[in-house]
Amino acid sequence: MVQMGAKTTTITEYDVLQEEMDLLKNDQKEQKTTSCEEQSQLPVSKQEIIWTNVVFITLLHVAAVYCFCNYFFTTKYQTYIWAFIVGGIGGFGVTGGAHRYFTHRSFKAKLPLQLILILCYTVSGQNDIPDWVRDHRVHHKFSETDADPHNANRGFFFSHVGWLMQRKHPEVYRKGKTIDMSDINNDPLVQFHTKHFLLFKLLLCFIIPVLVPVYAWNENWTEAISSLAIVRYVLNLNFTWSVNSVAHIWGSKPYDNRIQPAQNLMVSIVAMGEGWHNYHHVFPWDYRAAEIGGYLLNTTTLWLDLFSRIGWAYNLKTPSKKLIQEVAVRHGDGSWREVPETTEHTGDYKTS
Repeated sequence: MVQMGAKTTTITEYDVLQEEMDLLKNDQKEQKTTSCEEQSQLPVSKQEIIWTNVVFITLLHVAAVYCFCNYFFTTKYQTYIWAFIVGGIGGFGVTGGAHRYFTHRSFKAKLPLQLILILCYTVSGQNDIPDWVRDHRVHHKFSETDADPHNANRGFFFSHVGWLMQRKHPEVYRKGKTIDMSDINNDPLVQFHTKHFLLFKLLLCFIIPVLVPVYAWNENWTEAISSLAIVRYVLNLNFTWSVNSVAHIWGSKPYDNRIQPAQNLMVSIVAMGEGWHNYHHVFPWDYRAAEIGGYLLNTTTLWLDLFSRIGWAYNLKTPSKKLIQEVAVRHGDGSWREVPETTEHTGDYKTS
C-alpha cells in the first residue's frame, strides 16, 4: 500500500520494504552475472580513443586555467555574481531536471516546471536529455560493471572524464538497449528540445550568459567570455562529473556497504545535494536523493519543495523511515544514525 499525503508519496508498508530489498538483491545478482560475462568481452585497453574529444576537453580545461589566472582580478564583481547564478541554474537543471525528474521520475511536474527544468538543463551545456537519461539509467542498473558508462572500477580519471574520451564498452551499448526509454521517447517537450538541441545549447549555455554582463554593466567581452563561457562551464561540468568519480570512490556507506557509491560531503556541496550517493543508489526514487544534509547541503531539494508548495511539483516520492532503518541496519557499514524528528528550525527537509 502507498500512503498519499497532499504533495508527498511515502512508502510505508513492510511488504514494500521486502519488495525493495528483493529488488536490490536481484539487481546485485544481475550485476555480478554481468561482471562474469564481461570477462570475455573486449578488453578496455582496446577501446578506441576519440581524439577530437581528448583535444577539446583538454584545451577547454587549459583555457579555463588560463582565463582564471589572467582575468580573475579584472572581472567585475557583478559578473562573478551572475556566473554563480548561471552556474546554479545549470546545476539545478542537471540535478532536479535530468537526474531526479527525467531519469528517476521521483516526482511529477506540471507543464511550467517541466519547461523550467528543460531550460535550466540546457544552461548546463551537457548532452541532450535522451543520451543523459539512458546513460544514467544503465549506470544505476549495472553500476560498476563494464555496462556502466563511467565504471568507477576503472579508476578516478576514467569515471570522472576519461569515459568521454573513448568509445563506450560494447556492454554499455548491449545493456543500454534493454533500458526502457518509452517515457522519454514519447515526451513531446523532450523531443522538441532534442530536435533543436544545438540551438538551445548555444543560446542558453553560452550566448545569453555572455551578453548579459556586457550589456547590463559594461563588462569587457574578454572577461565575460572567459568567466561565463569557459570557467563557469568547466566548473559546472566537473561538479557533475564528481558525482560519478569522487562519490563512487571516497566516503562512508551507512545504507549499503556492499555497493561502491558513498556519502561525500564535498560533492554534495558542489553538486547541489547529489553527493549523498550511497543513499541515492539504495533509494534512487527518493526525490530528495538524500536522508540527511538539509536544504543547506541539498539546494536541489529546497527548490523542489518550493515548487511543490505552489503545486508545480507533486507526488514527491520518499521512503518511510522504517524502510530506511531496516536497510541501513541490515546492510550499512554501521555509521547510520536515525534522523531526529524535530527538524522544524534546522533547515531540514519537509516531511509532508
